[in-house]
Amino acid sequence: MPVIRTQYKITGIVQGVGFRPFVYRIAHDLDLTGWVRNTPAGVEIEVQGAIDRLNAFEDALQNKLPPLAVVTSRTSSDIVAIDGERFFTILASGTGRADIQIAPDAAVCSDCLREMNDPSDRRYRYPFITCTNCGPRYSIITGTPYDRPKTTMAGFPLCPDCRSEYENPLDRRFHAQPIACHVCGPQVRLLTSAGEQITTHDEAVTRSVELLESGAILAIKGIGGYHLAVDASNHAAVDRLRARKKRDEKPFAVMVASLAAARELALMSDMEERLLSSPEAPIVIVKKRASTPLSPLIASNNGWLGLMLPYAPLHHLLFASHPSSLTPHHLLTALVMTSGNISDEPVVFEDHVALTSLAEIADYFLLHDRPIHIRCDDSVMRVFQDQPLFYRRARGYAPRAVTLPFPVPPLVATGAELKNAICLADGDRAVLSQHIGDLQNIPTFDSFVHAVTHLSDTLEIKPELIVCDLHPDYLSSRFAGDSGLPCVQVQHHHAHMASCMAENNLDGRVIGIIFDGTGFGPDGTIWGGEFLVGDYDGYHRAGHFRPVPMPGGDAAVREPWRMTMAYLFQALGDDVFLIDHPVARILPESEQSLFALMLRRGINSPLTSSCGRLFDAVAALLNLRHFVSYDGQGAIELEAVAELADQVECYSYNVVSSNDAPLQLDFSPLLTDIVHDISNGVEDSIIAHRFHQTVASAAVDICLRISGSTGLDRIILSGGVFQNRLLSEMIYTALVNRGLQVFTHRLVPPNDGGIALGQAAIAGRRKN
Repeated sequence: MPVIRTQYKITGIVQGVGFRPFVYRIAHDLDLTGWVRNTPAGVEIEVQGAIDRLNAFEDALQNKLPPLAVVTSRTSSDIVAIDGERFFTILASGTGRADIQIAPDAAVCSDCLREMNDPSDRRYRYPFITCTNCGPRYSIITGTPYDRPKTTMAGFPLCPDCRSEYENPLDRRFHAQPIACHVCGPQVRLLTSAGEQITTHDEAVTRSVELLESGAILAIKGIGGYHLAVDASNHAAVDRLRARKKRDEKPFAVMVASLAAARELALMSDMEERLLSSPEAPIVIVKKRASTPLSPLIASNNGWLGLMLPYAPLHHLLFASHPSSLTPHHLLTALVMTSGNISDEPVVFEDHVALTSLAEIADYFLLHDRPIHIRCDDSVMRVFQDQPLFYRRARGYAPRAVTLPFPVPPLVATGAELKNAICLADGDRAVLSQHIGDLQNIPTFDSFVHAVTHLSDTLEIKPELIVCDLHPDYLSSRFAGDSGLPCVQVQHHHAHMASCMAENNLDGRVIGIIFDGTGFGPDGTIWGGEFLVGDYDGYHRAGHFRPVPMPGGDAAVREPWRMTMAYLFQALGDDVFLIDHPVARILPESEQSLFALMLRRGINSPLTSSCGRLFDAVAALLNLRHFVSYDGQGAIELEAVAELADQVECYSYNVVSSNDAPLQLDFSPLLTDIVHDISNGVEDSIIAHRFHQTVASAAVDICLRISGSTGLDRIILSGGVFQNRLLSEMIYTALVNRGLQVFTHRLVPPNDGGIALGQAAIAGRRKN
């Protein structure tokens, strides 16, 4: 049988994930000869042998990759065979053009867990056990090439046993940069809130479990930052955590011991269970069971829970009983694991900062001496149409690349003000950072600047262009303007549309239904209920919600009752103060004329077409939420109430059209219809469901009109409002049933966390 030699060139996340030893083992098992090596662009292979064995090798490359490997391209060609070659070897790295892709942090694998729980294994109960198939990656990388000296493990020299594993191509830990053990690796320690050391090593873990069981609040250092943890079934402890963190109502994430424990707390689909159990280990928003032992303070006024499984070895040890424990105790099954931060600031990841900033919240600190270089919060997602939908894209997924439908020059997109994430792009590859947060304070802005610098340096992308939002006062826009690079401004909702187009690999014109809370429009008003027609090159506003004043400006976001009054005033004028409804009782009679004057003359009342503000208005009108303590609270609670009913009826709305002006959706009649239902004693759940049905029906109505006039049948759904599962299902289903193609987000969030991808695509196309 003739001998054939094939050359492969593979790009993607193929370094630092056990790809070379995987290739070595497959070739060794198939008695093939040749070599494999890393290159700046990825991995290069030359493999030689009989055709049937080469076919088996090809099958393994396609279907049996290491868990953390992601192949973005693979080319192969037959080359001249080499006579007398006897072995398959791993060569030193080659040269060439860099195409660096970094593996995200990954949950501990089943092999490592088995060893950690085996009393005969040398890594028994070691909190930092890892191999090439799992563990920290992105959060510990300090530079490239990805090697131990360029990680935060540089300060932990390998012991002889670890060195032997590290250098053995047949070992699961071959070139696993975070490799360590009890002898040579990081260790945990338990401190008081004053920073005094209590104990170290395994005793620190077992003592921490006892403290959690007793109701203490612990700050626990993880892979990408600190968590604040309490026993999720201890109502008093959860209440104390809320009070100390000054987080009155925003839901807490809960870590559960196992998938079986998760099933006791929530009703989950197969996809939700798959996401929970995946190497990415995100927080998954799932339907809460009617009766649960968890404190109701974890997610009040909400039928959903944010659950995650343990993903670091240390997490697993917190849920495990210790065989030498002499004190009887119940096993922890669920822990509140909320981001370790002061409200509105980024998650804390440095020990000295944690011991200062979290000392007023945590009773104790369980930390370790492996430095975190890049903070990376937990990812959050829910399932929509049996597919994952991001709320927050961070640990486990960042900085995984998204493939663009066309090449772009080297650039950096700075994202938006809220839920910020940045994007570095070059060629057809766009790399989004982890979730950074709201750029409304110095610590978050510092994190933003660090992310720009770190990703640019690590990916070896030197931007020739910087992209920002059209809003001139965003810190991200100011940063772009001060950068010295040629700057491209992109309108907020156009970027939303392009983001969804890019991740779905679309080109050409589409219709975009873009619903969110805030976005600066080129007409100087605040957009947010938009129907756009366009592509990457441009857009026009084909329709929008009828603008209403935002009395008090930003105060109307924090105090939704203001939007209720604005909508009712638009419909009824001064008569709004004569009818009885929940919001009317908020404003004293002495202030009503002044408020009416503010609305009539537009004093400190910028116009907005925002869909988010409409949700706020209805939430306040139903007496659900007159004041909010976190972004989107009114809309979230309105959706939760709506899910308790099942209605197909709609309220009134008007469509205003004139000549070539955009279509306008006027929801003023909807508000007066709701006032009528309230006065007639209609249940809140029925009203809330009818409201959702009305917005969905109106959106579909406008979309069909635009489709009819343009001939376009591809519809984009983007913007933060499309985190609302009920509204999204209504709009998606109605459009599909009418024969239209509907595209939603899967790889990046529909909220502002995905907007940098759209900015990069638009600016890259414009530059080209």
